[in-house]
Amino acid sequence: MNRTRTAVAAVLATGTLWFAGGAAPAFAGDAGQVHLLLNSAFDNRPGELVDIEVQGVRERGDVTVSSPVFPHAVRLAQRAHAHHARPAIAMTTGPGTYPLTVRAGGRVVAKDRVEVKPSRRPSFTAASPGEVLRPGERLWMAYDDLYPGESGQSFTVRSPAFRKEVRLAHDPKSTDWNNPRLFSGAAELPQGVRDGTYKVTLYGPGGRVVDEKPLTVRAARSGDRDYVGRVRGPAFFGTSASSGPEDARARGHRVPAGGTVNVLWRDRAPDPGEEERLTATSPAFERPVRLRRDDSKAGDGDDPRYFAPARIRQGLAPGTYAVTVASHHGRVTKVAHLEVTAAAATTKDSGTSGAGGSSGVTVAYVAGGTTGGVLAAAGLGALLKRRAVRRGHGGPPSP
Repeated sequence: MNRTRTAVAAVLATGTLWFAGGAAPAFAGDAGQVHLLLNSAFDNRPGELVDIEVQGVRERGDVTVSSPVFPHAVRLAQRAHAHHARPAIAMTTGPGTYPLTVRAGGRVVAKDRVEVKPSRRPSFTAASPGEVLRPGERLWMAYDDLYPGESGQSFTVRSPAFRKEVRLAHDPKSTDWNNPRLFSGAAELPQGVRDGTYKVTLYGPGGRVVDEKPLTVRAARSGDRDYVGRVRGPAFFGTSASSGPEDARARGHRVPAGGTVNVLWRDRAPDPGEEERLTATSPAFERPVRLRRDDSKAGDGDDPRYFAPARIRQGLAPGTYAVTVASHHGRVTKVAHLEVTAAAATTKDSGTSGAGGSSGVTVAYVAGGTTGGVLAAAGLGALLKRRAVRRGHGGPPSP
C-alpha cells in the first residue's frame, strides 16, 4: 500500500514587495511555505521507488533531494507549480529510518525522513492456499523479485489447465507502481477444464524453472451456492433516456417491428465467464444479442445484471414472440415473451380542392397529435382563408 506524508517548511522572505491591487503569483503552497509530499515514505524495501513532489519553491536554481537511501543527490524536474522526481532506494540500503533533505538554489527548504525495511526473497503468487477456481474463472498471477542481484525481464507461466502460456509483465501504472520489479498477468481457465489439481509453473530467462504452485479446479455441483445461481429474466425495457433497467418487465412490453428493445438478465451468482457468452435469442430479433455486464454506478446494490439492445426484424407480423436466455453451462434456461406490434405509422398527407378549383386547402396530418402541430395547422388554415377573402372567394355560396 502506498502511503503519503506531507512536510511543511517555512521559507525565508524573498524581499519582494507586492503592492495593493497587483497580481500575486500563483503557487501550489501557501505564501511563505514549501510543501514536501512523499508518496511511499514508509515501509519501503530496497529498490522501491519514492515519489517526491515539492510545491511552493520560490528560489531560482536547481531543486534537489538528498538522503543516505539514494546513491547520489536527485535533481527534481519542474512541472506546473511543483518539482517532481521518483528515485529508487539503493539496493544496498539496510533497515532503518533515514533523513531526507530538499534544497532549492543551494538552500535547505524542507526536511523529512524515509523508513526502510529489510529485503525479502522473490515470491510467486497464483491461487491462494486452499482456493478453488471454477472453469471459466480468471486466475491472476504475480512474481515479485525485488531482491539484490535479480535482473530478469522475461517471465512466463505454463499449466495443463491453461489454453496457452501466459507472459508476466511489469505495469508501471498499476497499484504497485512503486515496485519496479513486480511482474503480473492473468489466464482464463477454459470452460471445459476438468476437475483436478494442476501445476502452475513459472519460467525465467533461458527457460529455467523459477517456482511452481498448485491450482485446484472444480466445477460447481448440485448443492453449491453458485450451481444455478438465482436468476431473474429475461425482462425488457425501452431504449429512451427516460427508461432504464429498473423499468424492465418480463411480460406486457410492446415494441414495434423494426424497433429496438433492451433485454435484461439478473443473476445473484453468475458462472465465471458469463460476461463473454450470455446471449439472448428470439425469432423476433435480427440476430442473437450478447448481453453485457452492467458495471455502472447505477448497478451498485443490485444482483449482477446484464443487458443489451436487440433490434426487431423489419416487416415482422404482429404477435407474441419468445425470448430465450441460457446460462450456467446450459443448466438454466428461461423464456419470456415480447409483444411485437405493427410498424410505427408514417406521416400522411391528403388534400381537397376548393370551390371552382381556384385555391387549394391543405389538411395537415400531425404525427402524435402534438399541441404545437395542431396550432401550426390552424394558423395555416386561417392564412389561406384570409387570402381567399381578399381574392373574393372568401364567403360561403349564397343559398
